[in-house]
Amino acid sequence: MWAIALANAAGELRADRLLAIDPERVADIFRIDDETVADPDRRAALWRELAAGLESEYGGEAVVLIAAAQGRLGGEGGLLERLAAFEAYADPLAKKAQLFAKICERRGWLEVCDPESWQVSADNVLMRLALRSGLVAPGDLAQVRAGTRGAFKRVAELSEVPPSELDDMLWELGRDDPDLLGRAAGDLREPDRDPTSTWY
Repeated sequence: MWAIALANAAGELRADRLLAIDPERVADIFRIDDETVADPDRRAALWRELAAGLESEYGGEAVVLIAAAQGRLGGEGGLLERLAAFEAYADPLAKKAQLFAKICERRGWLEVCDPESWQVSADNVLMRLALRSGLVAPGDLAQVRAGTRGAFKRVAELSEVPPSELDDMLWELGRDDPDLLGRAAGDLREPDRDPTSTWY
């Protein structure tokens, strides 16, 4: 879908152009035949807020935001914290911020000087994998989420696979085949979704 959006919005995905973007334009950018993204009103509002923040804090340039982090992913002034100032990146899992950071690193725009700050995104896909494999004991959402992050950080260390790459591999496998691990670990289930959270 993003390939279509990039083609449909050539030259538009800049802070100064997104300041006034409306839901109809967002729907058009992502349109494939008669289908488009859900909730274009919300997406337009997120883009406008992001654009306004980039304009006011970073001269409208994502490259300035990235440079301001000085190679730091985590901690005060790091890229994740800077992105979290924008509603589009403010989810408690930092999933979108971590994804943005991965893209930046892989394209050579960011050289991370604190690789220990990479984490797997303990979303429902990876929590389900952790539960089903027996890496994490069933519990409430906060316990399972923290346990999942810790367990997969240890897996990354033992396998010598960077957490950012492990996250990609596990998420793809878990999303494509939710029953990948079968029932060998028993009838373990992911925790109930939190009805008050947009993110889980």
